[in-house]
Amino acid sequence: MKLLYSTLLLTLLATGAHATDRLPIIAPENYTAEQKKAADDFMTARKMPVFGPFEPLMHSPQVMTLARSTGDYLRFNSALGNMLSELVILVTAREWSQDFEWNYHYPIALKAGIKASVADAIGDGRRPTGMTEDEEIVYDFSTELHKNKRVSDATFARADKRFGKKGVVDLTGINAYYTLLAMQLNVAQYVAPQYAKKMPRFPE
Repeated sequence: MKLLYSTLLLTLLATGAHATDRLPIIAPENYTAEQKKAADDFMTARKMPVFGPFEPLMHSPQVMTLARSTGDYLRFNSALGNMLSELVILVTAREWSQDFEWNYHYPIALKAGIKASVADAIGDGRRPTGMTEDEEIVYDFSTELHKNKRVSDATFARADKRFGKKGVVDLTGINAYYTLLAMQLNVAQYVAPQYAKKMPRFPE
């Protein structure tokens, strides 16, 4: 799995993903001592150099390190498992129209077991058909949380019954974590690779 992530990263970097002048990428040779420590910790944890949303975050290395550490759990070790976590990430990327986040995670989601038809429907802003019961619970919880800023009693009860209290907290945390990354990328106007699918901006 780490090899897959590394391959995707190299592809993204080779095709020109970068930040704009708002929060430009800091060259490693220009790192402060705190930034160098944050980058070294990132390499140790992720087995790859700082990339994507973590590049603008390097302007505040403390925030970058805290975000990376949070992601180490929520992305790879949450109570939901990788497949459902990736579904949450796609929903979040769609809600924030975040091209880099979407294009980076779309192939990972398919590899994890999300059907292309489900992912494509999310990208189009449609409710997918043919989801499993677990996917429906996660999708409904996540979309309600993003769109309504809350979750109904019925939706909470379904998630709680299926995943337990820990699962509900993790599910909320994944939505929140990838919202943070999407916000940082959007604020930085981080540019997705040239080949990347440009998501429609809603409402049209």
